[in-house]
Amino acid sequence: MNRIPYFFAFLLILACKPETTGTSEEEQWKARAENVEIIRDDFGVPHIYGKTDADAVFGLLYAQCEDDFNRVEQNYIWATGRLAEVEGEEAIYSDLRAKLFMTEEEAKANYKKSPKWLQELCDAFADGINYYLYTHPEVKPKLLDRFEPWMPMYFSEGSIGGDIERIAAKKIKAFYDSGMELPEMELLEMKKKKEMEEPQGSNGIALSGKLTQSGNTMLLINPHTSFYFRGEVHVVSEEGLNAYGAVTWGQFFVYQGFNEKTGWMHTSTYTDVMDEFKETIVKKEDKLLYQYGEELREVESYEIVLKYKDGDSLKEKSFPAYRTHHGPITHLVDGQWTASAMMWEPVKALEQSYIRTKQEGYKGFRDMMDIRTNSSNNTVYADAEGNIAYFHGNFVPKRDVQFNYSEPVDGSDPRTDWQGLHTVDENISVLNPVNGWIQNCNSTPFTSAAEFSPKKEDYPYYMSRDQENFRGVHAIALLTDRKGYTLDSLIQLAHDPYLPAFKALIPGLVKAYDAHPKPNLKEAIEVLRGWDYRTSKTSEAMTLAHFYGTISYQKAKRPKGLNSMELIEFWGSDSPDTEKLGLFEEVVGNLETDFGSWKIPWGEINRYQRLNGDIKQAFNDSLPSVGVGFASGTWGALAAFGARYTAPGAKKIYGTRGNSFVAAVEFGDKVKAKTILAGGQSGNPKSPHFDDQTEKYINIDWKDAAYYREDVLKHSVKIYTPGAGE
Repeated sequence: MNRIPYFFAFLLILACKPETTGTSEEEQWKARAENVEIIRDDFGVPHIYGKTDADAVFGLLYAQCEDDFNRVEQNYIWATGRLAEVEGEEAIYSDLRAKLFMTEEEAKANYKKSPKWLQELCDAFADGINYYLYTHPEVKPKLLDRFEPWMPMYFSEGSIGGDIERIAAKKIKAFYDSGMELPEMELLEMKKKKEMEEPQGSNGIALSGKLTQSGNTMLLINPHTSFYFRGEVHVVSEEGLNAYGAVTWGQFFVYQGFNEKTGWMHTSTYTDVMDEFKETIVKKEDKLLYQYGEELREVESYEIVLKYKDGDSLKEKSFPAYRTHHGPITHLVDGQWTASAMMWEPVKALEQSYIRTKQEGYKGFRDMMDIRTNSSNNTVYADAEGNIAYFHGNFVPKRDVQFNYSEPVDGSDPRTDWQGLHTVDENISVLNPVNGWIQNCNSTPFTSAAEFSPKKEDYPYYMSRDQENFRGVHAIALLTDRKGYTLDSLIQLAHDPYLPAFKALIPGLVKAYDAHPKPNLKEAIEVLRGWDYRTSKTSEAMTLAHFYGTISYQKAKRPKGLNSMELIEFWGSDSPDTEKLGLFEEVVGNLETDFGSWKIPWGEINRYQRLNGDIKQAFNDSLPSVGVGFASGTWGALAAFGARYTAPGAKKIYGTRGNSFVAAVEFGDKVKAKTILAGGQSGNPKSPHFDDQTEKYINIDWKDAAYYREDVLKHSVKIYTPGAGE
């Protein structure tokens, strides 16, 4: 019997059989969802319970998408180098920067080489978002209608942006567009603009039990980020995960937070973790080579093709990318191709970021630090064993100290190469100092624990700049010779209204006026003369001081080599009297023009406004807003409230960054915490949790964090599994 026709008929039947992959995937999502329980409390905070860590991650990403899918998607559009497909050609150099450090193929390869447990978490990450999109067909992504498990490789270290954003896209554009350097004037303008921005760092304070009423350690977790940058979450599994804190939208680990036994707070570091290597390029026949010692090595060359939005269509632009063993070529310095080197170990970085959340004491936490991929941050730590600690950086390359790595170094000299990494024990750190407190406000580690701080001379120069700032000065003054802390008094300390920058700036202005009186300034100067340098909603002096400090950054002469704090001290003392009075006169005139009088209480001009779920708010003076008494971290405010941009035509200033998620934690037999979130948990204006924390945020009335299940249930408003009962 001839069986061949039947065989081909069977193949034809198989070929025509409907696809079942989609249904199978959907059933897998539904089955996993049954292992997850989400409890929303009275402020909308999601408490996610899963049988396994992967189940908990699935639920965590699903809950994040419920709260703000827009921000989850935006972070991955940016991180994976596809921003120009949404925002147009002007964003293509941000995309190029991302692709210079990792292509999609490399991201997939990193996922495949990850340990099995990490792959499972990455799978759960993608499944949680994709299941959300499947169950919410009304949600229309801007670009990413499917998420893949390799995507977290782009977004592994914790801070969105992190190290990579230190490489200016403008420099990349200048090199890859025209083979040029940025003009010096443009570099200076970039520097000035950076100085004027609200500081992007944070505050961390740890207190030993001998300074608290309860005898328990305490930790202040006080990141300064753009508002709504992180959501507040609690994620629990039956495999030992029980972490509470802030998660950057789209990440599957708590970045700033605590579990029952340990707490961790990250502040941006002054540790030198990135370097630039000027390469000596030689062209030989059709090859590009670079000098390295006595040899010529071939420059790795490859093409990067990027898409960008142009009207209603997508166009492509290709770039020839280059790399040496130091890293990708990113820009020109002194006419030489320059490679940028930084920590780029996405698998290890993801491992460290997740493992951190499950440690139960100092030994485990310290062992976790040996992974050494937390590159852009310092860590302030406290635990239930009574320990407090500080780690200044975590990824620190070894260098030859005869070279100045604060400037680009000669890549052709092998002696400039990184020589491995310093061990954690070699890095700057503090453990249980006698004074009983540790602080870091992105300031020098050499004042982190008063006289018990590390000594500068014990470390290579590149481990830290010995540079203070006004937040650090403020924190040290508040912590010195003080004890008897409670969670509430720690929260009040974190909102102390004194602004030390104005103590440095304003007396010089008053002195200049006394030497050169101007009748039109007399009343305003007298307001400042009697001021105690404390901010409040009702303070007219705060309004005058803020705008005087701001205009000084914009227009005052600036000697080279001074940092932000030193500039304010210079303007307060050594700048010419005529400049001081001229700038202040301009401030008074501007206030009178914009508001009809310079006598404006701070809260009338310093506002909080959240109109919708847009990532960038279009502020509007005619729409509702709320007065805020907090001030910029530039002036030394620990509770920073800074404006980074305003809408065209807006006269008032509107907060955009500073205190966002903040927590005060006490470790004892049971962990206790109070938290607050700028605005609220949800990015949806129709949600009751869009702005239900606004007044509490402004009035320093923090909510109790429900950590133990019995407390979570007492505050529960809604209990459901992903995809059900919504």
